[in-house]
Amino acid sequence: MLSIDHIVIAAKNPEKAANDFGQEHGVAVTKGGQHASWGTNNYLAFFRNDCYIEWIGIFDETTAARSSNPLIHLLFRELAEGHEGPIQIALRTNHMDDNIKNLQELNIPFTGPVPGSRKRPDSSLLEWRMLFPEIKGEVLPFLIEWGEGKNTPQDSKLINDKAIDSVSMVVTDPEKFASIYQLNMASQKARLENAELKLSDQLHFSIE
Repeated sequence: MLSIDHIVIAAKNPEKAANDFGQEHGVAVTKGGQHASWGTNNYLAFFRNDCYIEWIGIFDETTAARSSNPLIHLLFRELAEGHEGPIQIALRTNHMDDNIKNLQELNIPFTGPVPGSRKRPDSSLLEWRMLFPEIKGEVLPFLIEWGEGKNTPQDSKLINDKAIDSVSMVVTDPEKFASIYQLNMASQKARLENAELKLSDQLHFSIE
């Protein structure tokens, strides 16, 4: 079963955006690191139900503009147009190859798996790969599979005693959406391993 891995928030200044959110909602935030090959950096807030929020920004526009990663394309475009806020959802899988096979059988185009990595503040390397299903005119959640260990803080005190209990997003074709992610959709909702996914008129999330 898929899980909510993280919510991606575009921010011109990830540190300020994360700290402002942390003060407003009473959650701890922490520096993530830099994605050198994408020209981006991030701040993070971790939650007790094994997911997190990522505030991501661009520190090297030239590198970001050249990236072939669909997420960086989206981030670059949103920030260039002056948009900040939630832009994407990552769903965690432990069976990336099965997800690829499913998309191939459905004849759904995709990009990936795209490898990713960054150095943590302690210089240890975090690695993952991403899969981007594609439907023209839509921003679909991407799938992420972590390497050795998930993106969790080394200091357990940084895991907030709160949970992202639901995520809502815009979907034009619920039936196709359900088939892409192999979900059982009922009443515009699907239960994931750690949260509820809802179909709505905007991308947003709630914390309990």
